[in-house]
Amino acid sequence: MTQFKVPGRDEVSANNQTLFDNLKKGLGMVPNLYAVMALSENALGNYLAFQGAKTRFSNKEKQAVNLVVSQVNNCLYCLSAHTLLGTMNGLTEAQTIEIRKGSASFDNKLNALVKLAKEITEKRGFVLDDTLTSFFNAGYDKGQVVELVMLVAEKSAMNYLHGITKVEIDFPVAKAI
Repeated sequence: MTQFKVPGRDEVSANNQTLFDNLKKGLGMVPNLYAVMALSENALGNYLAFQGAKTRFSNKEKQAVNLVVSQVNNCLYCLSAHTLLGTMNGLTEAQTIEIRKGSASFDNKLNALVKLAKEITEKRGFVLDDTLTSFFNAGYDKGQVVELVMLVAEKSAMNYLHGITKVEIDFPVAKAI
């Protein structure tokens, strides 16, 4: 089995060292999955730009998307990271679990977002008209459909990367559901 070692700061390019320093300042750490991206000269910077792209979704909404997408893609690393981040952005642990199961009964608008994000992920974009209509009826618009597809793609990329690298989870491990 091919093993991916998490590189330290001194094992990556000068450009990636700067990114490591910025991550450490902002997060207090360089998450292992981010660090393994620094094996590439460009991937970490490209990903951080993609992840940090402007969106009209709130941090809470983004964490809900991250949770449901990571559940569909069976990524324990990302589920662990986004359970922590979700609770830091206004979700309870019970709510993070409900979102992972594909709904948010505690918030009608968030529920429509979670359902569409789950369906986009499961059906690779071939969603039902009813799911899309519910999303619009909850107050979202066509531009947010485009933004949601970008969020699903961004999180799926990380889910896939962890599936390949299997780097150690450096967050409190999310509960199994």
